[in-house]
Amino acid sequence: MPVGDPVLLDRTLRPSPPMPPSALKLVLALVATINLVFGSVLALQGAWLVMPFMGLDVALLAWAFRASLNASRRHERVLLTPSTLTVERHPPKGPPSEIALNPYWVRVDMADPPEPGSQLTLWSHGKSVRVGAFLGPDEKLDLARVLKSALRRARETISA
Repeated sequence: MPVGDPVLLDRTLRPSPPMPPSALKLVLALVATINLVFGSVLALQGAWLVMPFMGLDVALLAWAFRASLNASRRHERVLLTPSTLTVERHPPKGPPSEIALNPYWVRVDMADPPEPGSQLTLWSHGKSVRVGAFLGPDEKLDLARVLKSALRRARETISA
């Protein structure tokens, strides 16, 4: 980005966060307690093979909660100046990546009205970049509208 270029759009996109870690631990403890009680009752009645599956159930739930927390750490930043549209992707693990496009040639593609599987895609010179895959359909549509408006302002600045 050249020095002195005005910022026309600067958005950081984040997925909807899961419950706080303390709430997830509470839910996990509650499920573990219920499984232990039912598993113990069944084991005392002779169905001891149920216990490993009850433990596996708790372990899988803990894994799912951890994966959800890790996934919620990712984010994307969309930065638009008259000379560059930059999409920075920050995964939960690993180095961030950056895609830079010329705003004069960028086309924003999004279904209106949005459907559950709709994607927000930026096209430029035969390349496509999906933005905000973790957002809901209405959030993607709002971002598409804001981005189109900001790109119009960027083109006017370039043309002037």
